[in-house]
Amino acid sequence: MDKNKYPKGWNRKRVQEVIDHVESRTEEETIAEDETAFEQDYTAMQVPRKLVPIVRQLIVMVDEKGDVSI
Repeated sequence: MDKNKYPKGWNRKRVQEVIDHVESRTEEETIAEDETAFEQDYTAMQVPRKLVPIVRQLIVMVDEKGDVSI
């Protein structure tokens, strides 16, 4: 019996597939994937609902060039 608790939609098989993928990459592939993540202009993150209005206000303060005007 698996005593682990998984997020919704995840199970032991899915976790093992991710582990296998990560462990099968070469060092060069891992570095390339990490570097690609930092080249992106956007990201996704979880924000507590109470903070969403504040985050939206902060986003409005950023101009097209990415400069913040406070």
